[in-house]
Amino acid sequence: MRSELLAPAGSYSKFLTALYFGADAVYLGGKNFSLRTFADNFTEAEMASAVAAAHAQNKKVYVTANIYARNADFSMLFDYFQALAGLGVDGVIVSDAGVVYAAKKAAPSLPIHLSTQANTTNKYAVRFWGEQGVSRVILARELSLKEIAEIHEYNPDMELEAFVHGAMCISYSGRCLLSDYLDGRSSNRGACVQSCRWRYEVRALNATNGKSEWLPIEQDERGTYIFNSKDLNMLARLQEMEGAGIRSFKIEGRMKSGYYLATVINAYRRFMDGAPLALSQEELLSVSHREYTEAYADGKNAQTVNYEDGISKGEYTYIADVLGNEEGYIRVEMRNRFKVGDELEVLSPSAHFKRSFTVERMYDLQGERIEDAKLVQGIYKIECPLALEKGDYLRRKNG
Repeated sequence: MRSELLAPAGSYSKFLTALYFGADAVYLGGKNFSLRTFADNFTEAEMASAVAAAHAQNKKVYVTANIYARNADFSMLFDYFQALAGLGVDGVIVSDAGVVYAAKKAAPSLPIHLSTQANTTNKYAVRFWGEQGVSRVILARELSLKEIAEIHEYNPDMELEAFVHGAMCISYSGRCLLSDYLDGRSSNRGACVQSCRWRYEVRALNATNGKSEWLPIEQDERGTYIFNSKDLNMLARLQEMEGAGIRSFKIEGRMKSGYYLATVINAYRRFMDGAPLALSQEELLSVSHREYTEAYADGKNAQTVNYEDGISKGEYTYIADVLGNEEGYIRVEMRNRFKVGDELEVLSPSAHFKRSFTVERMYDLQGERIEDAKLVQGIYKIECPLALEKGDYLRRKNG
């Protein structure tokens, strides 16, 4: 497939993971103006390093500035866009018409990508944004493949991007007031607390006896999750999406772990490079997720809500990060407890992917031989027949 695989990075280490596992481009946020303020995000120095690292591999970096801005924001925004242009970023992702204006004025050479937050759902809106200097539109998740094809036919020179995987918002393309209303943190200013994922209960005043009582609305014994969306999984529809005009496949997840990103990016990269669909779908089931949906690919779909508490833990336990190898051993940083005798499997973009080995000899930092790796984030040296690389992961099959 010719389309770009675009991955998220909430920190510099996750940025390196995205590149290592095969992303063609990475989107990330600075310390200001991003819709993921709870992610670590990037300093200007880290952005400069990320751009250099990506460009050295012929890959791209896009920076999010997709808040809905207030007047006070613009005193910093103009300088921010000039700085991003100076760093050589490959595009800035924005939502607000005023921010588009600021980017054009401050850095005319900086490509502007219109965020999905702008709710672009028709071909005329895409044409309008193109006339305002936008070079790429990230389409609303609510569109069908048929509608996307119509948009592309009417705007053949506009780059189109769409989400293919990850969490979805119950509100219209992320335009949500629920978090602000319930917790005072605005989704449209980057501070969403994902209140749609909370468990909800209902109380009512009994007019007969004057008592306040809980209403029996449980979906199951754990409660009801009436606002909780399923996770998007468009792996099986990528060729159709490309045929409809999508040139960038976007993975959601700047708040997700490096291990999660590695698993998902690896699955999409391998499928896009010709691996069997079943293998990649199996990988997407291996990591924590809510029930999957193809959302609105075929039009209206009333079955996108996940009424259960809903996150499957996946079929594997994340065990350790590989830090390097030396003379038949690997150095790892423990993430979940493991012991001598455990069979561990490799998650890697290399040919070692899905190969397994049994832990037979293991040592701590003092060189003492041990049987049980139980120190959280402890560094261990494990005998391993595979020449694994820094950036690979170890996992253990559940059950």
